[in-house]
Amino acid sequence: VRVLRRWHRVPRETVAAPSLAVFKARLDTGAWSNLLYTQEPMNCTNHTAYVQCLPAPNITCKDHLGVEKVFTGHEVGFYKPIACRNVNGYSYKVAVALSLFLGWLGADRFYLGYPALGLLKFCTVGFCGIGSLIDFILISMQIVGPSDGSSYIIDYYGARLTRLTITNATFRKMQTYP
Repeated sequence: VRVLRRWHRVPRETVAAPSLAVFKARLDTGAWSNLLYTQEPMNCTNHTAYVQCLPAPNITCKDHLGVEKVFTGHEVGFYKPIACRNVNGYSYKVAVALSLFLGWLGADRFYLGYPALGLLKFCTVGFCGIGSLIDFILISMQIVGPSDGSSYIIDYYGARLTRLTITNATFRKMQTYP
């Protein structure tokens, strides 16, 4: 495949564009290789992970000593710290599906690591269906999570919720009336 590069809207040169396989290989070795198709990187410690940043080809960077380096697009330019959440293998999709289809048997609570509540739901047939409905809503809204305190593994384009909290350090603006 040939691609026409432009410079200030004027054709500059015709170059060979990388194939899809080459693009995927670059993607797999690049900054997204740590994500493994989830929103959370694999090496998350203390709510911080470092991902590789690969500068585009022919980018020149000057470091703090004044030394210039031209990147080819294959080497790591720097490692960027990003915020992350700890995950231990509990899938959000599986938890919601178990709650929807087998919640009346307590399968969702067994899966998330709450065996006592799972057994109670099993013996009472999901608290006569009311407990199953409540658990489905709580799991869908990510209020009930895994028992070990970790977060769900959520697909990269899935619904990730961030909880907002109010503490003593939160500024509250008084409402003024006209």
